[in-house]
Amino acid sequence: MTTEPEILFERVGRAGLITLNRPKALNALTLDMVRLMHPQLADWAADPAVERVVVRAAGDKAFCAGGDIRNLYNWGRENDPRFLAFYREEYRLNTFIKRYPKPYVALIDGIVMGGGVGVSVHGSHRIAGDRTVFAMPETGIGLFPDVGGTYFLPRLPGFIGTWLALTGSRLKQAGALEAGVATHAAATGDFANLTDLVCNTNALDKELDSFCKAPDSVSELDSKSEAAPESLSELQGVIDRCFSADTVEAILDRLESETGAQAEWAGKQASIMRTKSPTSQKIALRQMRDGARADFETCMKIEFRIVSRILHGHEFFEGIRAVIVDKDNAPAWRPETLAEISESDIECYFAPLGPDELDLSGLDTID
Repeated sequence: MTTEPEILFERVGRAGLITLNRPKALNALTLDMVRLMHPQLADWAADPAVERVVVRAAGDKAFCAGGDIRNLYNWGRENDPRFLAFYREEYRLNTFIKRYPKPYVALIDGIVMGGGVGVSVHGSHRIAGDRTVFAMPETGIGLFPDVGGTYFLPRLPGFIGTWLALTGSRLKQAGALEAGVATHAAATGDFANLTDLVCNTNALDKELDSFCKAPDSVSELDSKSEAAPESLSELQGVIDRCFSADTVEAILDRLESETGAQAEWAGKQASIMRTKSPTSQKIALRQMRDGARADFETCMKIEFRIVSRILHGHEFFEGIRAVIVDKDNAPAWRPETLAEISESDIECYFAPLGPDELDLSGLDTID
């Protein structure tokens, strides 16, 4: 019996085409996929015949739903070096995509979360299909919004990134475009023609602008399927009022004190936040504030510092137990409350690692 490759590479027209090929696993990113993708990108970066890279996914449910969490859980429990190897190599890949010297076009449709965000959002072009569901839900599993979330989330309009980081809220096609997570939008049914276009055209930006939907048409299309009845622009005011606070506790207070048209929505956000890991919430807010003032590479080093400490903690393993292993959806967070977590507790996650810091050299010459 033959086993399908987890990731496929081919030359199509002017492009190097990558296909994430684990549709039954929602194209979750594995260590092997990272280890194959990075050197291929490096080869194409150096190949003058390759003018751009295009990344797509097999199946119709997900672009990529995240990292291979079950394996990471097992490796972490066993103190297997592959746990940190995955994050080290994934973060190096994210950084290379951010630096990539050629157009990098991600065709995102269906679920795009966690690791899937890392191999798409840092590219030059992100085209969202009708079925797009974007989220960074990591605080719900005792983790934190990584894969460059420290950098890109604080740079979304206002405090949208902080809202997404703390609540794990989902954006569909219109919201992703409005927030700047996507640069373009297209109908899912047009993705085959779109793939042909982005692989073969000699005028990428001009053809994309002509082919893809205008923002007004996307908003109209998606208005009935957004999680909130309001558009993202209509929520901007309440998001900024509440999520600009300096502490998680103050954000919750503002949400629960909100009055007027968005009071119900704000209350729901507070309820969602209270189900997340208190430690992860505080880490995520610190990320948003530090990341707003840091360059991309500094943000990736911050994330590796945090995940190196997460490995030796309780929250990630308890979150995965509750959601993936036992599926009781009743994590016993430790500490249980925000009040039990001091600033010095959070500071420890962000402290430099000394000789174990993430090394971001040699990204374009990887073997």
